[in-house]
Amino acid sequence: MASSLICCETQSRVSSVLNRDGKRYGKKNMFDCDEETCWNSDQGECQWVSLDFPGPVRPSQIQVQFQGGFSAKTCRLEGCLNDGDSAVLDRFYPEDNNALQISFH
Repeated sequence: MASSLICCETQSRVSSVLNRDGKRYGKKNMFDCDEETCWNSDQGECQWVSLDFPGPVRPSQIQVQFQGGFSAKTCRLEGCLNDGDSAVLDRFYPEDNNALQISFH
């Protein structure tokens, strides 16, 4: 099993929070290991999550889980390469269900 690259020094940002209710739906709920909590975005076409790691990382997989009926249609993984330029590293198309979905890189 892969270990998480997300640590206490990883900084996260999100595009929006449902009703601006950060306590119930904020970004901190994405990584708290509690299946009863979640990040919930507000409505809108393009929602995103940004992670700023304390050092270089090389992810081997991305794990996402959506609430059925509210899944993204397309996900894009972007990152900075050695030269510091941002690039699309992968695209994946999650299923619209509650299952944990894994995209390998």
